[in-house]
Amino acid sequence: MDSVRSAFPAKFAHPRSMPTRFLPAIHTTASSYKNPFPNRPLPQSYSLPWMPSTYYKTAAIKPTLAPLAKSSQGISAGEKLPSLSTSTTVFTRYTPEDWYKSNGTNCRESEASQKNAERLRADTSRLIDDKYRQTKKTQVESTRNLGVRANDIAFWKSELRHELDEVIGETNALTDVKTRLERALAESEAPLQVAQECLLHREKRMGIDLVRDNVEEQLLTEVDVIRSCREKMQQFLDKAKAQILSNRAAQHKLEKDLANKQVAHRIDDRCHHLMNTSHGISYYRGVEQVDATISVPESWAKFTNDNILRSQSQRAASAKLRGDIENLLPVTASEMRRQFNTVNVAFTKRIAEMADAKRKTQTHLAKTLQEIFRMERNIEAIQKAIRDQGPPLKVAQTRLDERTRRPNMELCRDTAQLRLVNEVRDIGETVQTLQQQLRDSEDALQMLVRAKAVLQHDLAVKANSLFIDQEKCMGMRKTFPSTARLLAPI
Repeated sequence: MDSVRSAFPAKFAHPRSMPTRFLPAIHTTASSYKNPFPNRPLPQSYSLPWMPSTYYKTAAIKPTLAPLAKSSQGISAGEKLPSLSTSTTVFTRYTPEDWYKSNGTNCRESEASQKNAERLRADTSRLIDDKYRQTKKTQVESTRNLGVRANDIAFWKSELRHELDEVIGETNALTDVKTRLERALAESEAPLQVAQECLLHREKRMGIDLVRDNVEEQLLTEVDVIRSCREKMQQFLDKAKAQILSNRAAQHKLEKDLANKQVAHRIDDRCHHLMNTSHGISYYRGVEQVDATISVPESWAKFTNDNILRSQSQRAASAKLRGDIENLLPVTASEMRRQFNTVNVAFTKRIAEMADAKRKTQTHLAKTLQEIFRMERNIEAIQKAIRDQGPPLKVAQTRLDERTRRPNMELCRDTAQLRLVNEVRDIGETVQTLQQQLRDSEDALQMLVRAKAVLQHDLAVKANSLFIDQEKCMGMRKTFPSTARLLAPI
């Protein structure tokens, strides 16, 4: 094998200046290492690399004797590769004894694996039966405990529901005025949200339309007015709540405890009725390691009992501050209504301004689009004119090419030859002129396209602003809570 490798040196024996991307044919590669290249000029159209590593894609394959023998049929005895001995072509790794020993080892290992598998199957069968009985017993005990727990929750649910009805009946007689104030406060929340949402929507305006105009100033004023009125109502509401704070706190605790009991009873009742064939059962890996409990049965029962005792001790309250509340409600309603109308007037004026600006932008965009269409037609005409110069150029160049084949003295630079040369030159200049005109037209078209993009962007900005003010903002501001809703008794 060393003699084979030595026949392919890493460098050429006779380097010679030549085109950097030329490689001789495969059948001449062997002789090129021994003799210099022929002295005939090489065609310039060859673009192949001259390095063998980039030309022969199969260089990584090890050469064999058969291809070398076939390729040496046309080479003289002095140029052939040295022969290889027969002993070098035989590659053995194992002896027959190794082969028999390997087969025996595999059979013994297989028999041992089979015996182990039989013992494991017998142990597994016994283990499955034991664990099934254990699991069944554990499941029965868990089901019984869940049933007891569900009954306990149902008892406390009935007690909580009864006490909740009692405290609500006691509290309703004292909370008429306070409820009217709460209703007015709740009704004033909608205008505040509308004003704030209008400000948020107007923050989504784009580009130059994101201005702090009169509409935004009036919206900010409206937010301040509504907040001021709500603060006054909240102050009087806090004073009214002070008289029945204990009852409300007790009622809230009862309602929350009852809601928790209902959820817990529903969950435990469902768990109590779950079976192995029930729908909705699934794996929850690691859930047994999560301890989310916060009470024990004793503290759980004491918590509910304390809520009931607190409610029973807080069933009385008095009603005060009625006069101040009655005077406050009409004043706040009038202030909010007046500012609401002011904001709507500002919106109407701004929408009219944006609609006029949008119409002007649309007019300029239409003119730009028309000019773009005309320029595209002009470019198509220039391109057609360039294509039309192709056949005459082909004819002239073909004629010149054919006349180069005239023999000997017939290669005369006659008038026809000169005219054909001039014709090719004239057509080339015409094509260059048309191409320059095409580039100018394309530049003009690009400017028109950029102008169109600017106008379209501006139009989109105007349309977005108009949609925000006219559809989103004014769509929300069509109605305002009436004075009757703010002042009327329940």
